[in-house]
Amino acid sequence: MKIVVVGCGRVGAELAHRFVGKGHDVTVVDHQHQALDALSPDFRGRIVEGEPLAQDTLHRAGVAEADGVAVVTDNDTVNAVVAHVCNTVYHVPRVVVRNYDPRRLPLLEAFNLQAIGSIMWGAHRLEEMLYNTDTETVFSAGNGEVEIIEMVIPPAWQQRTLAELITGVECVPAAITRNGRAALPAVGGLLEANDLLHVSATPDAARILRARLGQEA
Repeated sequence: MKIVVVGCGRVGAELAHRFVGKGHDVTVVDHQHQALDALSPDFRGRIVEGEPLAQDTLHRAGVAEADGVAVVTDNDTVNAVVAHVCNTVYHVPRVVVRNYDPRRLPLLEAFNLQAIGSIMWGAHRLEEMLYNTDTETVFSAGNGEVEIIEMVIPPAWQQRTLAELITGVECVPAAITRNGRAALPAVGGLLEANDLLHVSATPDAARILRARLGQEA
C-alpha cells in the first residue's frame, strides 16, 4: 500500500515506522524540519517538508496516488481541512484523522471523517481497567462508543440462558467458547460455568452485564 502520514509528531512517527516495517510505501509530511527529525535514521520512507494545507505539498507527497492517508497533526482544524481535501479532491480510498482535542470532535464529525481520539479512547480504556471484574475489554471501536468485552460465566449462572443475561441490554452476543471451541451463541441456549462469552456492547451496557454477573457470583 502507498500511505501518506500528515504530521510527524509522536503519533505520526510511530505510525510511519509501523507501516514501513510491514513493507508499505510511506511518505511523511510536516511543515517543521525538526519534527521530521523524530524519524529514526534508518527510516526507509519518503519525507516531504511543507505546509499540509498547501495543495503543492499534498501533490509532492503523492496523495493523488495514495491508498490511504493518516492526518495526525496536533491541530484539529488543519486535520479536518486536509482530510476533507483528500476525500473530495483526491478521492483517497481511506482517510483517517486524529482528534487531538475532544472538544473539537464535532468539527471532524461535521466533515463525516473517521476520527480517532487518543485522549477519549485512553480515558475509556483506563475507566474500564479500573473496574474490579472478571471481564475484559478486548476491542474498542471508534472512540470507545462500542466495545467487545470478554466475560467468564460464573458458576452461579450455570444452566441459565443467555437471553436472561442480555434481556433489556443494548448488546449483541458475538461468540461463546466452551472447552476450547467457539461457536455463534444461541440466545435461548444454556450457559455453563467458565464459558467465555464475547459481547459487543456500549460501555453502559457492558457495566450492566458485569453487574448482573457480579450479583450472582
